[in-house]
Amino acid sequence: MTRPLAITMGDPAGIGPEIIAKAFRDAPAELAGCLVAGDLATLRRASQLIAADGALALPVVQLEGVAGWQAVPPRCIPVLQTCVLPTRAAFGQVSAAAGKAAADCIVWAARAALVGEVAAMVTAPIHKEALALAGAGFERFPGHTELLQAEAAAFAGKTVTDMPVRMMLANEELKTVLVSIHLSLRDALDAVTFDNVLQTLQIAHRCVRGAAGGAPRIAVAGLNPHAGEGGLFGREEIDIIAPAIAAARAQGLNVSGPFAPDTVFMRARTPAGQAGEFDVVVAMYHDQGLIPVKYLGVEQGVNVTLGLPLVRTSPDHGTAFDIAGTGEADASSLIAAVRMARSLAV
Repeated sequence: MTRPLAITMGDPAGIGPEIIAKAFRDAPAELAGCLVAGDLATLRRASQLIAADGALALPVVQLEGVAGWQAVPPRCIPVLQTCVLPTRAAFGQVSAAAGKAAADCIVWAARAALVGEVAAMVTAPIHKEALALAGAGFERFPGHTELLQAEAAAFAGKTVTDMPVRMMLANEELKTVLVSIHLSLRDALDAVTFDNVLQTLQIAHRCVRGAAGGAPRIAVAGLNPHAGEGGLFGREEIDIIAPAIAAARAQGLNVSGPFAPDTVFMRARTPAGQAGEFDVVVAMYHDQGLIPVKYLGVEQGVNVTLGLPLVRTSPDHGTAFDIAGTGEADASSLIAAVRMARSLAV
């Protein structure tokens, strides 16, 4: 690649730095061409943490700028200092300082991607409570997606409303795109509107590739049990979801549904390379879409933000404060996120 991929370190009190160090150690070919936007001391601690059986820790090299990424020797972790962390973050503890450091790394990587300095960004997990405590306006954002949406909108001179984004969770067997993201379940039900469903279908059509490389076959999950059973269990399918599907079809999108949410994900699944009926499922709310993908293997799941003028992927898990600092964290999902970011950035 002619430009590097930027990996943000995530919350320094969580497993983000650890899985980054493990990825560079265990998958050097996959991580070639990547740099870390983070805190040098935090990544050095992570490298030392995972050094096993008396082996030397992987060297951590400080970059003076993005341009230095190509000169870093193999088997090293290149780090660009993009945040200030006054003291070492305590593992597993929520803090404003850690939240601010993580957020500053995200902002740097987003802006670097928007101006083309980096080809894509891969974000290690952040802690939403720490982000809320960070100050500097970061308390406005429930998570990565909303923060990146605001950065992209500001860069484009648009309002956030005019920069609609959606979350896609994907692994080798299943892709799901969500109508709403980080909302309470009660608020998520209110977010199932004609405009939101149609907009989600349009974004999925524009951003997701079909199995043959063309437009995707999109299945839509109903909101209610049995997709409402003809109105017996709710009318959202009749009054909102089906009309949005009809409008999408009128625009030429390959959309089917609404289907019973307890079976549609199985119909779209592609186990062991077998073809599923659909390329992607649009789910009505966060847990409806994420549970099936995570059940198939959280270690291979990748979160992709659709609708941004940049490529952003992340692992399909959180900061795992309960195991931070133990060396137990699995880097597989981060490696998968790097792989997907590279494919999308081409």
